[in-house]
Amino acid sequence: MKYPKIKTQLPGPKASRLINEDKSFVSPSYTRIYPLVVDKAKGVWVKDVDGNEFLDFTAGIAVCSTGHCHPRVVHAIKEQTDTLLHMAGTDFYYVPQISLAKKLATLFQDEIDNKVYFGSSGSEAVEAAFKLARCHTKRELNIAFFGSFHGRTMGALSLTASKTIQKKHYYPFVPGITHIPYGYCYRCPYNHGYPQCGAECAHWIEDTLFRTTMPPEEVAAIFVEPIQGEGGYIVPPPEFHRTLYNIAKKYGILLVADEVQSGMGRTGKMFAMEHFGVIPGIVTLAKGIASGLPLGATIARAEIMDWEAGSHSSTFGGNPVSCQAALTTIQLLEEGLMANAEVQGQRLLKGLQELQDVYECMGDVRGKGLMIGVEFVKDRKTKERATTWRDEIIKNAFQKGLLLLGCGENSIRFCPPLTVTSEEIDVCVSILDEAIKKVAG
Repeated sequence: MKYPKIKTQLPGPKASRLINEDKSFVSPSYTRIYPLVVDKAKGVWVKDVDGNEFLDFTAGIAVCSTGHCHPRVVHAIKEQTDTLLHMAGTDFYYVPQISLAKKLATLFQDEIDNKVYFGSSGSEAVEAAFKLARCHTKRELNIAFFGSFHGRTMGALSLTASKTIQKKHYYPFVPGITHIPYGYCYRCPYNHGYPQCGAECAHWIEDTLFRTTMPPEEVAAIFVEPIQGEGGYIVPPPEFHRTLYNIAKKYGILLVADEVQSGMGRTGKMFAMEHFGVIPGIVTLAKGIASGLPLGATIARAEIMDWEAGSHSSTFGGNPVSCQAALTTIQLLEEGLMANAEVQGQRLLKGLQELQDVYECMGDVRGKGLMIGVEFVKDRKTKERATTWRDEIIKNAFQKGLLLLGCGENSIRFCPPLTVTSEEIDVCVSILDEAIKKVAG
């Protein structure tokens, strides 16, 4: 069984020098929570510039779905770079973009005609969906959820309601967006219990919002993450998305599923919405779609993607190299990595639940596939958020060679590459055990 190898004090001498240089030249807006300076990576293992080797349960924020530098992805990239690097798919045609659009369109709904718009990131994918919803419906109002993260460009940020620091100093935002509570059973905003509540968090839209302040016939879209990502890896109750779908259909509203973090096999299915039996009108993708290369995609039914030429475009969207990486990524997902995400996700969930039996501070363990979150609390009865403990646990894990990231106010996300093995899952749980014990044991 392979374990992390920490050879120097962290950060090591080379890393320390580079971090100081970074401070002189790189934007201070980035959030670096521990001093990792990466040199190379392979599979689920990352090596820093001082030769320390880490087990990566972040996958570059759920991006490296096929693991770092998967040989088949690298081969596809190298082959494409020898042929064509760029030709602006907004003005010309080329095979990789057409092939990927065809593949994505059939992945989304194989019985309905779909079309794909390409950008370079998740934010761009959401911006496109935001504009498309307005363009198609000719309506101006939109609904999003507290805790949501849809991106940092102005339209996507207007839909986002994750952390105030993300919006500080950037007002005013795009008007006409109303945020409402998400289906967060562990901290129900209505102080109900599931299943007795009947998914009131979703019914509230029609029962209260549409009856009092928001005319439904003026609503263009409901933007929702199937599983909230930055908000805390929150899995809503089973009826939540089905109820949203029914409400949207009733009033001619578009249901937009932001699958940027939850999509591309991470939950054991290609799209997380499949767990809820819902087919949205628009889907946004990025992160894990191209195994580390920048690419975003907005998929919609052909009847919805009816905007005219010149309405929206992106110079680098659908870059041929990124498209080839994405085509290979999808092949790998379908050949076994998606199934592995389900199997290893169950193993990780079980291991975390066993730790929960030991540590009072692990208030909630939740997730699907390899999109799992643990919420840390100071007291299980009061559910007082243990944000400082969470941060210390992440830093302790780093010192022991395990890379983790936080999400929400007091949760840790577990989103390793989908290539992760049972042995690597067990190593993660073992190191986490030590890290928690040091803080709250």
